[in-house]
Amino acid sequence: DYEKSDTEQKTVLELLQLLQKIGYPFAVVYRSFLFNQTPTVIHLFHTFSGLALAAFNFGSQLYHSVVCVLVQFLMLRLMGRTVTAILCSFTFQMLYLLAGYYYTATEEYDIKWTMPHCVLTLKLIGLAFDYYDGGKEPSKLSAEQKESALRSVPSLLEVCGFSYFYGGFLVGPQFTLRSYQRLVARELTDCPGKVPNSVVPAMKRFALGFLCLVIYAIFSPHYPDSYYLTDEYEAQPFWYRCVFILLWGKIILYKYVSCWVIEGVCILTGLGYNGVVDGKHQWNACANMKVWLFETTPLFGGTISSFNINTNAWAARHVFKRLKFLGNKTLSHVATLFFLSIWHGLHSGYILCFSMEFFIITVERQAQALVRDSPVLTKLANSALYPLIYVVQQFIHWLFMGYPLVAFSIFSYDKWLKVYSSVYFCGHLFFLVAYLIMPYLRKALVPKNEGREKKQE
Repeated sequence: DYEKSDTEQKTVLELLQLLQKIGYPFAVVYRSFLFNQTPTVIHLFHTFSGLALAAFNFGSQLYHSVVCVLVQFLMLRLMGRTVTAILCSFTFQMLYLLAGYYYTATEEYDIKWTMPHCVLTLKLIGLAFDYYDGGKEPSKLSAEQKESALRSVPSLLEVCGFSYFYGGFLVGPQFTLRSYQRLVARELTDCPGKVPNSVVPAMKRFALGFLCLVIYAIFSPHYPDSYYLTDEYEAQPFWYRCVFILLWGKIILYKYVSCWVIEGVCILTGLGYNGVVDGKHQWNACANMKVWLFETTPLFGGTISSFNINTNAWAARHVFKRLKFLGNKTLSHVATLFFLSIWHGLHSGYILCFSMEFFIITVERQAQALVRDSPVLTKLANSALYPLIYVVQQFIHWLFMGYPLVAFSIFSYDKWLKVYSSVYFCGHLFFLVAYLIMPYLRKALVPKNEGREKKQE
């Protein structure tokens, strides 16, 4: 089992190393030879470079992406800026992806055509929304909708270049067609009309991604997923099993962190350019990770805010906020998390993981409100004991970050149930008890009018 696990870890690691490096040569070619070329030439380069990546990794199965891109383009052309086009786009793209999961998924972490296709699915659905928004009056759009709305129907070549752009085709990040159009128009640069001075920012991001990859490579063999299912793990003391979940959860996330910091490719091309703030050029438009926040926050919400940023922003923009008509933020939140769970795959572990995320975030927000509204707890939080409180927070934070990730990583019902049984469902019980006692704590620690007054402020 350990040998099998090591082999799987090496396979994933080799893929991550490839993903880290392979986009950079394409970006160098674009900067050196194609930056001042016509849009047609640039679209063709991005299209064929992305198709080459798809063919190299998945062979003839690249036809899945080609089919979905062509169908999406036809829906834009034939259905126009209509709700019908959005519903058809959403239904077709999601059903195609889910069918791919159904026919290809196994009990292990699968590196198949569905891996980049889930990224492409969001791109194409987002494209339908942005085209629809382009037909509305600007006064009816939010600031972010105005930024991404498409005023004219894109050409097939534009859609292909956008879909297969090598900086985001395999693992993201998400970006809009409007951003891609601005890249091709040479607008995303700190030197108008000239190649961006983005080599140093891109290399810094590459170095950071490589460091995360090294951390994952060194420590992941000591914390394999398969260990959870061994008799040795069950024989360990309760405290050891909990600490293993904590350390494993921290290490396993570096697999994704190192992969997402690949947006150095986007920075190198200029797609990552984000204007000027305080006199400094910003290159974080495609940033998918806030690494410092990820490493230092003691909050579950902080980790979520620092992690897979562009996918979370996509879900907020195109699912959560579009469900405003429901008139209930909680219902919109639940629907968004359910969408994200099935977008990841059909395994029960995904649904359980995102269900626990909702519950954990709800309890954390209640706890934050309690500390904010209680003079006693506010004083304690700002006292000399804060360093100790921070350490305790971090322990709880990473223990219960790793806890739902168990279901996310080992997928199937029989496996995650065995692991959670071995730790007596401590995570479920902890947050259930916290949720139930929160009203009583609030009644005991918050003066009668304190919470209402602070909420009004």
